[in-house]
This record gives sequence, structure tokens and C-alpha cells, in this order.
Amino acid sequence: MLKIVMKFGGTSLVDGNFKRLAEIVAEHARKKDKIVVVVSALAGVTDSLLEASHKAKNGRIDHVLKFTKDLERKHILGVNKSITSDYWRNKVKRKVKEVIEDLKNVLTGIAYLGELTPKSKDYVLSFGERLSTWIAWGTIRDYGLKSQYFTGETAGILTNSNFGEATPLLNVTKHQVKRRLESLIQKGVIPVVTGYIGVTQDGATTTLGRGGSDYSATIVGASIKADEVWIWTNVDGLMSADPQIVPSARLIPEVSYQEATEMAVFGAKVMHPKALEPAMEENIPVRIRNILNLKNPGTLI
Repeated sequence: MLKIVMKFGGTSLVDGNFKRLAEIVAEHARKKDKIVVVVSALAGVTDSLLEASHKAKNGRIDHVLKFTKDLERKHILGVNKSITSDYWRNKVKRKVKEVIEDLKNVLTGIAYLGELTPKSKDYVLSFGERLSTWIAWGTIRDYGLKSQYFTGETAGILTNSNFGEATPLLNVTKHQVKRRLESLIQKGVIPVVTGYIGVTQDGATTTLGRGGSDYSATIVGASIKADEVWIWTNVDGLMSADPQIVPSARLIPEVSYQEATEMAVFGAKVMHPKALEPAMEENIPVRIRNILNLKNPGTLI
């Protein structure tokens, strides 16, 4: 019986379909593993939110309306692909529409003011995770599992005010996350948490920068003293070289934290060095796994 934090990246949620995520979670719940799920935005959504925020700053209300409509359609499509029961599907659709309405209001405000501050930009960028996490939560509920939705804020991830690349205040964060999630996990409830997002002491939304959802996962893992943190992606793990350039590249079954950090510094597609820090501090192994190849144990860091 393991305590696992599973982070699902945008690349692992192919075409906005969350069924594979829910199947993996359900399989481990049946084994009585204790699970926390951390979810990234769907692929491409964060970049499109950044573009929309700049267009809003330039007064492009027309773009704001078209963008939010397209974004709603994309996520409703994900809901329809992922959730079979009418009850959960309709519940999640209502949540998606509420979140989109909030986003539309924020972008409209930016357009009228003609100003985009680092604080308001972070708030806009948080919407990708807010949307995808509702779909993940609803799909897990649709599989008959108990689950609760959290933003990084409600989970207790407290940061400084360095908008765009906020640093978690780890001592307070660990205490808060443990207090808010641990009792749920012990009751067999699966917390589903937005990756990438934190909150300042003043209640302002922050983002954790590049690799932010991995960072969220290791922060949660360190807070609840997880046995392992699993990063689900669309590759088998860390490779000895880029397989698109070197066809003979092989999977590396195990590396040290230090080696993984060095690989990341030299541009290998691995976790951001910052994201490994909470796991290193608490000595929690991090496993990179392929959502499309469940038989492969991946790379253990």
C-alpha cells in the first residue's frame, strides 16, 4: 500500500481525454494505495492564455470573446469525451462555464484598463489548470471514486510575491498541505489539485514558473511524506539521448537527484531542477512514467 502523488501533464492528456488518467487512479485505488492527483493545463492552453492576455491589453475585446468561446468549446469537448454519466458531465460543464465566465471578466477588465500587470497575468495563466482539474475531478467521480477538487491555493501552497516565478514558502506550505489533505487521503478520498498555482499571503494568485506543475507535485509529495511522486508524460522516461536525433538512445532506469538536475541544466527534457528540490529535501523518489506504456516502470530519480 503506497502513498503516491501522480502528476498528469498536458502531453499525457491526449485530445483532452481524461479516461486513461481515471483508469490509472482507479486501478491504484483498488490496491488501497493513497493517491493525490496533480493536473496540468491541456497542451497549448497556457501559451494561448498568455497570448490572449497581451491581446486584451491592446484592447482587443473581439479576440477576448472569440478566445473564451473557443476555450470553452475545447474543454466541453474534453468533458464529453471523458465523462459518461449525465450527472457528473452536467456538473463539470457548469463548473467549466463558471470558470470561463470569470476568465472573460478578467480579460475584459484588462482590455478596458489597457494594462497587464505581472499579478493579473499570473491570474490569467492560472485558468488552464483550473479548467483541466475540474475535468479530471469529474472523470474520477464518474469512475465511482471519492474525490475533492483543490486549487493550489485551497490545498495550501503559499508563495512569495514573485509573480511569474513564485517561490513556495515551504515550511508553512508543508504544514498547510498536510493539514488539508492528509485526513482526506486516509479516508480514501482522492484530492485533485491544480498544478502550477500558488497564492501569496495577501491572497493573490501566483504561478510557479517553468515546470510549475512538477513543482506542485513534489511540494505536495514532500508535505504528505509520499512514498513516490509519479510524473506521467508521453515518453518512457529519461533517455540517454534525444531518440529523435539518436535512434539507439536507451531508457535510463535510475538516476540520482544530482544527475537529473545536471541533465536538466544541459537541456535534457527532464524535470526543472527547482521542481526536484522538495523531493530531495524529504528524500522522496520521483518516477517519470509513460501514460501510453503502463508496463514500463519508467525512470526512477
